[in-house]
Amino acid sequence: QEQLVESGGGLVQAGGSLRLSCAASGRAFSAFSTYVMGWFRQAPGKDYEFVAAVTWNAGNTTYADSVKGRFTISRDNARKMVYLQMDSLKPEDTAVYYCAGGPVYSAYVASYHYWGQGTQVTVSS
Repeated sequence: QEQLVESGGGLVQAGGSLRLSCAASGRAFSAFSTYVMGWFRQAPGKDYEFVAAVTWNAGNTTYADSVKGRFTISRDNARKMVYLQMDSLKPEDTAVYYCAGGPVYSAYVASYHYWGQGTQVTVSS
């Protein structure tokens, strides 16, 4: 029943911007028993990398050092949406981006129980 669907990925030149969206549905998200939403990314040949996370209730945020100051995570509780605004994009940001939900405010993949299918972000130089 629980589902996360990402959108907004695409091709952009270095220095450009993209906004990713994640739509959450299902009881776990309706009741906000999933306390935190995170964004992860996976570049070709690499492991999952934590990008950012936000709590549903208070909107507390945390970011990986590699994106701090460039990316902004936010949530809209009424619409059950999570966003990742990405500015000043670099070729190193190229990856498949996933949104995820879990009960713990964490930067670790294992802490998240629900995952979307991912959306491709490609940054050209």
